[in-house]
Amino acid sequence: MTVVIAVDGMGGDNAPHAVLEGLVLSGKSFPDVSFLLFGDEAILAPLVDRHNLQDAVTLVHTDERVLNETPAAQAIRSLRRSSMRLAIEAVKSGKAHGVVSSGNTGAYMALSKILLKTLDGIDRPAIVSTMPTPTGATVMLDLGANIEASPAHLIQFSQMGQAYSKHVLGVSSPSIGLLNIGSEDLKGHAILKETQELIRSKKLLPHFYGFIEGDDILAGTVDVVVTDGFTGNVSLKSMEGTIKFFSGLMKREFKRSFFAKIGILFAARALKRLKNQVDPRLYNGAPFLGLKGVAVKSHGGADEIAFAAALKVAIEMVQSKVNDQILADIQKAQESLDLEDTSLQSEKSAL
Repeated sequence: MTVVIAVDGMGGDNAPHAVLEGLVLSGKSFPDVSFLLFGDEAILAPLVDRHNLQDAVTLVHTDERVLNETPAAQAIRSLRRSSMRLAIEAVKSGKAHGVVSSGNTGAYMALSKILLKTLDGIDRPAIVSTMPTPTGATVMLDLGANIEASPAHLIQFSQMGQAYSKHVLGVSSPSIGLLNIGSEDLKGHAILKETQELIRSKKLLPHFYGFIEGDDILAGTVDVVVTDGFTGNVSLKSMEGTIKFFSGLMKREFKRSFFAKIGILFAARALKRLKNQVDPRLYNGAPFLGLKGVAVKSHGGADEIAFAAALKVAIEMVQSKVNDQILADIQKAQESLDLEDTSLQSEKSAL
């Protein structure tokens, strides 16, 4: 199967240049993948020619675009030929297997939910991302799609995160943890306690760790971190801010004296390895898990390296058929619950 990815060529702070340069990088890693590029032909066509992308890219013209300040309602009702919407519709119609955009997150999520719909058994999609840990990478969701989440939603997020970690990242037996203010069973609010009790009593997740704390996220304590969108988004932005803060401190200190600059020469290789481990561009690409189609959100300020990383996420999701795996995991859990209910009913009848 030839993978086709629809791309919003006009979305994001650095579009369209970062988008086209990202396509070039992606083509080197995935030479058999084709792209449907949506946007203003007068702007995009010269860039396609400049980067020799004619064989890999099919350009679809539209002069409408969703801006960062465009309200989601306007993107839905008025901009029916925006580059973002047409790219999503390409997945809906089967012309593409997945879609990537660096555009307005609210509009992108709203359009994706309306046009692609949720998978059977999933109430709400969740935004998921990966982050570096000493042992590899941790999956975290939700990162902002759902400000509040019920126990049923958190369980669905757990199942989706488990499937993503296993089938996209290749973790054989992903462990799942619920983000809380403490690891003890008595800590946290009622929703978290109820979620943990349901998971354990119904044996919904084979490798459920339990409650984890904020410092467990980057420690790699579990493979999948599950939380509501409000907590997840605040946690993510806090970690991003901390990394930027310490990176700035290091750069300032290395420039402070002549001997510090000499020290950089001796530590150059180690610093390069460190940069590659924590470079947020390499972890760009946040899928909207739970939709009937692959939709990946690239950071609004993504450069070509970051956008190529988002394309990689979309391609690997398509290749791994992660949506089929999510459906299979949910069906398996439901069958387990049905068997348990039947067993309990039989016991009651016998009594």
